Amino acid sequence: MIDALALGYRVLVYIFLGAASLAIGFWAWSTYLSLTQPVAKEGGHYIEGIVSQPRYINPILSQTSDADAALSRLLYASLFTAGAQGLPEKSVASDYAITDDGKLITVYLKTGVRFHDGEELVAEDVAFTIRAIQDPAYKSPLRNNWLGVEVSAPERYTVVFTLKKPYFGFLENLTVGILPKHIWESIPADRFTLADYNLLQPIGAGPFRFRSIDTETNGNIASYHHEAFKGYFGGRPYLDRISFRFYSDEDSLLSAFNHQEVMGMYAISTRHVKDLSSKRSPLVREIALPRLFSVFFNTNKSVALAYDEVRQALSLAVDREAIVRQVLDEKALVATGPLLPFMFGFVATNEPSFDAGKANAILEEKGWQRGSDGIRVKNGVSLRFQLFTPDWPELVTTADLLKQFWREIGVDVEVKVLSQTDLDQTVIRPREYEALLFGQGSMLDPDPYSFWHSSQKADPGRNLAFFDDKRVDEILTEARETLDQGKRAELYREFQAIIRREQPAVFLYSPAYLSVITDKVQGYT
Repeated sequence: MIDALALGYRVLVYIFLGAASLAIGFWAWSTYLSLTQPVAKEGGHYIEGIVSQPRYINPILSQTSDADAALSRLLYASLFTAGAQGLPEKSVASDYAITDDGKLITVYLKTGVRFHDGEELVAEDVAFTIRAIQDPAYKSPLRNNWLGVEVSAPERYTVVFTLKKPYFGFLENLTVGILPKHIWESIPADRFTLADYNLLQPIGAGPFRFRSIDTETNGNIASYHHEAFKGYFGGRPYLDRISFRFYSDEDSLLSAFNHQEVMGMYAISTRHVKDLSSKRSPLVREIALPRLFSVFFNTNKSVALAYDEVRQALSLAVDREAIVRQVLDEKALVATGPLLPFMFGFVATNEPSFDAGKANAILEEKGWQRGSDGIRVKNGVSLRFQLFTPDWPELVTTADLLKQFWREIGVDVEVKVLSQTDLDQTVIRPREYEALLFGQGSMLDPDPYSFWHSSQKADPGRNLAFFDDKRVDEILTEARETLDQGKRAELYREFQAIIRREQPAVFLYSPAYLSVITDKVQGYT
């Protein structure tokens, strides 16, 4: 699972069949294109299964839900979209210009782009969308991305963004879907999340438009149906219809796939891949995405974890290769730092990541002695702490393995498993944990500021390790403001060295993103 507290907490992925987008995500799209050769055929109805319930089919509210993001991607158009190598490419934007200092970005819109109700998409729609994101009354998870940005629409097809400080990744912010101002401007901000347009009547300018919805007797949504938008500015999609069916858990979704109720599913756990019906000849794709699972230490809540040698020993005691092998069937990359090997700025290290003997030696040298129960103690402080994690089977199994590894070096860990909702509300938001096994999503060209700058320690910030280092703050601020890639790479090198030295977290793995499609869907290899 990936963090669901704010924008970066979930990295969502989408692919296309022919020219039609399916809901699976941002950075996987570019990777997927490089691996496939579409053979388009007009018409057809694709059905996808999702473990979730839709709530906000709205591009400025959809970031915390797989279902919402999946449906929203198809219904709404944006100035830019992810292209080759994960870099932003023009979509509704026809051109753009950036001043040398990176503080003024002018975007020119294509003319004749239409919303599903026939109204033209113009600069005022873009400005309205961004201002709504910036207004805290609208409760958008994207708000932090737009602080310090002024937006104006001086002409019908021209939008100007003025930044207080330059930001290298600003164009990625412009991949957010555009709301129709003529529909939303009459809805008060305090009623924004309650409006029917969020679910029952969504109107965007994307390749598909809302068709119908099916509900169950208990009020849950059973399925959601899109149809091709013939007036789409990018050309009519090849598919006539796309439907989404919603399930309460992955077991139900897998059963639906094996019984041919759905044609595709995504973000499937490795334990379920082997349970796929061979009768369906499913195609399983593995895509490396920038999502990282780690154990974050909250030294404000644990005296033992505040000791540098304890965190160092805990990291050395973890056999990451064993976790990847036993829990993820080797469908993951081992992680030893805050950046992954395929991300910009990554620096490899020659230091061993697993050495239980050295971990024991470090604790012995620093005066942590084993008691009669085998648990180490120093100055009256026992090496005991609670490890919280969501109730995802793979994470629960990982937590149990961590408990075993750490017991071997004299550390007692109590694993606490909660539902995602309970974990979010009672543990993560108030930061009521000693250690947290959790996942975070990033971009291929990362901005670690959100995860490691000291200003992000409190909710809704994403600094889950409560990390506070003056030099790291300086590095991350400078890195996001420089447009010089070489300089940013050097800054990231120093950043990674400090994180490896301080060990505010135990970095574990980056699981492959697994999508499954039946052999009925043709046109790629």
